[in-house]
Amino acid sequence: MEPKIIFEDAQLLVLDKPSGWIVNQAQTTKGQNVIQEWLGNLNFPLAKDNERRSGIVHRLDKETSGILLIAKTPEAFENLQAQFKERGVEKTYTTLVHGKIEPKNGKIEVTIGRLPWRRDRFGVLPGGREASTSYQVIDYFTRDGEEYSLVEAKPKTGRTHQIRIHLKYLGHPVVADEFYAGRKTARRDRTWCPRLFLHAKTVEFFHLEKKEMVKFSSELPGDLNSALATLEKLRETN
Repeated sequence: MEPKIIFEDAQLLVLDKPSGWIVNQAQTTKGQNVIQEWLGNLNFPLAKDNERRSGIVHRLDKETSGILLIAKTPEAFENLQAQFKERGVEKTYTTLVHGKIEPKNGKIEVTIGRLPWRRDRFGVLPGGREASTSYQVIDYFTRDGEEYSLVEAKPKTGRTHQIRIHLKYLGHPVVADEFYAGRKTARRDRTWCPRLFLHAKTVEFFHLEKKEMVKFSSELPGDLNSALATLEKLRETN
């Protein structure tokens, strides 16, 4: 499945990124589906600009699906980068996690850093970079005696794997997360959920030309909807 352009004007592209696509090109991405390479085949000012990563201003993990913003011009690139840096961009993710999160809404504020003993992983680390995620439970579910929470998460900062790490810190790792839920749990999850249950649902930011806030959204894709359909809603007792 290819990325889908859901909005385009002179300044930017808004993509719906499928799961399985890597965002940035690197030595290790040869032979894989890469957004940056795909953008290089399009015709806009930054399409082949490697220094500005073909206009890519933020990232989504390989298995995460959903909204991805691409700047088409140097001016838009600098403007959007500044908005991300100043935390003027509001992102909402939909995720399914293990266990019943209570209370139904809250904020997680713990520092995140690269783990000294495992350089490809990140985690909650004293002296790491500040990170803030607010969350709201949408619904509770059950499957084979285990409880799950469908959650809307809003990261205020943009640390690598932030939502995954923060929810694991709460004791509620994301379903099918091979890094942070544990290999055995993730393997069991993947018998009914084919990949990491994390979807970038909405992005809201200031549009340079329109001079107003704009918002774009992406529906939960079929694979995650199918996984949800295997669960039963949890009847809450007062």
